[in-house]
Amino acid sequence: MHRRPLLHALLAALAAIPLALVVGFTAPSPAQPAAAAPARVMPLGDSITGSPGCWRSVLWNRLQATGHTDVDFVGTLGPQGCGQPYDGDNEGHGGYLVTTVANQNLLPGWLAATRPDIVLMHFGTNDVWSAVAPATILAAYGRLVAQMRASNPAMKVLVAKIIPMAPPTCPECGQRVMALNDAIDGWAATVSTPTSPVVVVDQWAGFSTATDTYDGVHPNASGDQKMAARWYPALTEALGGASPTPTASPTPTASPSPTPSGPATDCTASYRVAGQWQGGFQGEVTVRNSGATPVSGWTVRFSFTDDQRISQSWNARLTQSGAEVTAGDVDWNGDLAPGAQATFGFLASTSGGASTGPVSCTAT
Repeated sequence: MHRRPLLHALLAALAAIPLALVVGFTAPSPAQPAAAAPARVMPLGDSITGSPGCWRSVLWNRLQATGHTDVDFVGTLGPQGCGQPYDGDNEGHGGYLVTTVANQNLLPGWLAATRPDIVLMHFGTNDVWSAVAPATILAAYGRLVAQMRASNPAMKVLVAKIIPMAPPTCPECGQRVMALNDAIDGWAATVSTPTSPVVVVDQWAGFSTATDTYDGVHPNASGDQKMAARWYPALTEALGGASPTPTASPTPTASPSPTPSGPATDCTASYRVAGQWQGGFQGEVTVRNSGATPVSGWTVRFSFTDDQRISQSWNARLTQSGAEVTAGDVDWNGDLAPGAQATFGFLASTSGGASTGPVSCTAT
């Protein structure tokens, strides 16, 4: 019989058929790519960045509103409250000199703990106040950039020309800021690389110490808006260019629910003197939602007991008529969940004290 060789040949042919053809002619599905990790952004500086540094909250919310939802602000410090939800992690150390941070090698530990991809650096105000020479400040900048690159060779660094200064106790500070800022462009050009670019962001031009700060140094609400507006285009470019198109949410079609009955909204307000000097003072009012339901707006009223006159305010729409003061929320700090709070402040002149009568709050 010659059938066995024929059977062996047939089995050998079957064995040569690819396994994919035997099991339903299907190939394995390709692996799905892993989702990209959020870009880690470190705001780095002094009190202008961190105490409370509310330009960060304005910038964060603008990023979210324009589709940049894959951003993680990082830092070893947390938020100090700016009246709106935001990612408040930062490295803004009040009172610090950039030269001290460089000389004491403080940055490597912060970098190791947070692993940023992008750094927003507004640093040097306290050095200027302390009459540190621009060349010394720029040498500190260079040391920090080297430490950033040791942490991440592809680090993107956005360095600010710092906002102007006009503190009453430092008449020379305005000119010192200009001297530092004038040197930053040339310094950046020498240290920038294609792999780790150093981009200068001009926070000085168009910024007024009279209208954009509350003390000649620290930004008020107007200053926060200006700083966020200057950071935004440079940061979105570092993130990869144009803003994504936000996806519109569908309009709900369900019938509106009746307004539930329950505890009424309520708010309380407390006043404190944040600072006082001959002929003037700084006041601060904290508004708190003391009810059980959200507040969508608030109005605070109080009366001065002497001849105080408010010259500047921030984080509230404030008016004064004689001794009577009325302050209402601004767009970003009116919505308060139960237990949440917002703070506004003002500068005032006085020939006497800084006290007020009872402070009332009405929720709207």
